[in-house]
Amino acid sequence: MRHPHRTARTTAVGGVSATLIAGAAFGLAPTAQAAPAQKPSTASSADVRFIDIPGDGGTILKANVFTPKDAAKGATSTKTGTKTATKYPAIVLPTSWAMPQIEYVAQAQKLADSGYVVVSYNSRGFWQSGGKIETAGPKDIADASKVIDWTLANTPADPRKVGMAGVSYGAGISLLAAGHDKRVKTVAALSGWGDLIDSIYSGRTQHLQAAALLDGAGYLTGRPSPELEQTLKDFLGSKLDKEDEMIAWGKKRSPATYVDRINKNGAAVMLGNAWGDTLFNPNQYADFYGKLTGPKRLELRPGDHATAEATGLLGLPNDTWTSTRRWFDHYLKGADNGIDREQPVQLKSRSTGGYEGYPDWKSVGATKKKIDLGGTTTIGANVDSGANGGIAILSNALDQFLKIPPMASIPLLPRKHTAVWQSERYATPQRVRGTTTLHTTLTPTKESGTLVAHLYDVGPLGLGKLVTNAPYTFHGKTPGKSFGVDLELFSTAYDVPAGHKLALVVDTVDPLYIEHNPTGAQLTFSSPKNDPSYVSIPLREQ
Repeated sequence: MRHPHRTARTTAVGGVSATLIAGAAFGLAPTAQAAPAQKPSTASSADVRFIDIPGDGGTILKANVFTPKDAAKGATSTKTGTKTATKYPAIVLPTSWAMPQIEYVAQAQKLADSGYVVVSYNSRGFWQSGGKIETAGPKDIADASKVIDWTLANTPADPRKVGMAGVSYGAGISLLAAGHDKRVKTVAALSGWGDLIDSIYSGRTQHLQAAALLDGAGYLTGRPSPELEQTLKDFLGSKLDKEDEMIAWGKKRSPATYVDRINKNGAAVMLGNAWGDTLFNPNQYADFYGKLTGPKRLELRPGDHATAEATGLLGLPNDTWTSTRRWFDHYLKGADNGIDREQPVQLKSRSTGGYEGYPDWKSVGATKKKIDLGGTTTIGANVDSGANGGIAILSNALDQFLKIPPMASIPLLPRKHTAVWQSERYATPQRVRGTTTLHTTLTPTKESGTLVAHLYDVGPLGLGKLVTNAPYTFHGKTPGKSFGVDLELFSTAYDVPAGHKLALVVDTVDPLYIEHNPTGAQLTFSSPKNDPSYVSIPLREQ
């Protein structure tokens, strides 16, 4: 597909990729270089080995295995006095995208100390493992089964008690494996995806920084397959004629495609994610959670991609990893720790830091409050108004740790390029929970275009703090002809203080996304009497 902004977008991709590769070089490479010197703590009671495991087709996967210290001793029979091999529940941990095999060492030690056999392996195509990066394709799924085979054949693992867990890429592979291997009884999928397309192509819009991060880190730490190289080239190059192929590629790698198999196999699934995950947004995970019929749990916390689990990977106290261990303790060991009796949907507010429990996702934000989007507003495209979602990973991490989300001065936003609607000033706090939805009527001057909706918490001085956002792209429309737009903004949990307003800001450019507005394009938003425009805010019951 030819597009007048192809050159500009290509330059942007290059710039973002360079920035993210540099970040990966400083953040990932030192960890990998230190790998040979890494040793488990001597205080641990677990035994550890660094091994090679033959994966699918004989491809070597670099791995490490932690076993309980007393595993070699076995158990003594009270009847015969002879020693028998003690069997332990097993947990398999595929590494995250671009991470080395020592990623889970701290958590593997803790799990082994508490009575698990833990095998962590470097996903194919990365670091010292063989093969090419298949992006959770069939070979990756087959690798997971091969690792389980090896674990059962070479460790005191109980074949009836096999679980899988992982962060990001490891989470996706774990969920996919649960749909293809009946031996996987329990999964903890942290910062993962249920629908890969709805993650990086939501609203039919390429998530530029997310894709550039994966692309850059993949080249820096691994060997992308020709299929991955071509898919990313088409994706970042806005090859609309390849859209169906890209969607098919993503569906093959989406656990949601195999959810019936996961349900049939009966795995107990725990999902964890961050509200601001710029790679795998919470909406697609919540949708996937709703399709699961077995034992399940959904936890959502402040942060960005994998930041909710990061401190746990360093061995520090971490709520996500605590829940993960409790999940495995109950569903693999049979421990009566109460996790099965708790509300299965656990949310942590970005504002208060407190947890809230719900019986299901639809109960989150059950109360809706609408803001009318009256009048007719026309904006010019191709200009970044200053309202945007920030920088992938960094901006939402600042919100997580310092409560500093992306901000914009609402009165100073250029109205020539920005549509703004505001609520009344609220007398009481408004506890936004769940998924905000936008409904409007749009009339474009070109057949293609992109808009980005941002919801802000606006203080008395007009400073807006970003509550949520989402992009929307259209193609093949008739210039001058109106059509309806329905858009889900990314789910969140945020408290708007008393005395503040909510503002919906719509513009056409955000550095997080690739935009498709031809030069000189204009977008007109209207609110017909027979189909009024509005934004619906989900609120927690007071």
